[in-house]
Amino acid sequence: MIMEAQAKRLSTPLHWGRREKAAVASLLAVLLAALIALGAYALTSGSPGRKDCVEALAPSTLGGVRIHGCGGHAQQLCSTALQQTDRRIGDALIESCRRAGFAVG
Repeated sequence: MIMEAQAKRLSTPLHWGRREKAAVASLLAVLLAALIALGAYALTSGSPGRKDCVEALAPSTLGGVRIHGCGGHAQQLCSTALQQTDRRIGDALIESCRRAGFAVG
């Protein structure tokens, strides 16, 4: 098969017409709008942290333990924090209760 003027086609640089430039510009505009929307969603989503919550993370037998409570449950956790059998869990819970402003013991 004979390819006519292939050397000329290969040596000529690509020419971007108005249609190609418009397609690239619209693609970039959509990408920028998606990034802005994703950023706005990331900044505004999620619930605000409650001030009456306690959370304690401590090492435990099978890895780690997470104790979490809000409102009345947090007050109950803080009132029994000194009675914890594992001192590491009790210390983490006491620290969290003091940060939240609950009375310990």
